[in-house]
Amino acid sequence: MAIVVGYVPTAEGHAALDSAIEEAQRRGQRLVVVNSSRGESLVDPRFASDAEWESVDQRLADSGVEHELTQLVESRDAAEQILKLANELNAELIVIGLRRRTPVGKLIMGSQAQTILLQAECPVLAVKDRR
Repeated sequence: MAIVVGYVPTAEGHAALDSAIEEAQRRGQRLVVVNSSRGESLVDPRFASDAEWESVDQRLADSGVEHELTQLVESRDAAEQILKLANELNAELIVIGLRRRTPVGKLIMGSQAQTILLQAECPVLAVKDRR
């Protein structure tokens, strides 16, 4: 089993990573960090740069948590990618970061978090940036 965390290089992504590390330490589980793009990786601000990814890897190494970093570039959206990976790994938990959105923003853009919350087959921990 493993814990899967959806990571984006934002305050919400860092909050999700911090909470996922705490959960992995508490549960003694391996942590799988997922960063994904639909293929627009050169212009997609949610896709972590090499420097950002190295920083995440160092943070995990410093924490002592067994971990795996996964960057996916597929035609699926991030929610579908996270759910697929969580199912393949028989994940014990999915951790995601939440950001504030207007009702119109949710209607037009959809909600990756909502998709994960409603379709996950395991518990989901949704966290906000502490600021």
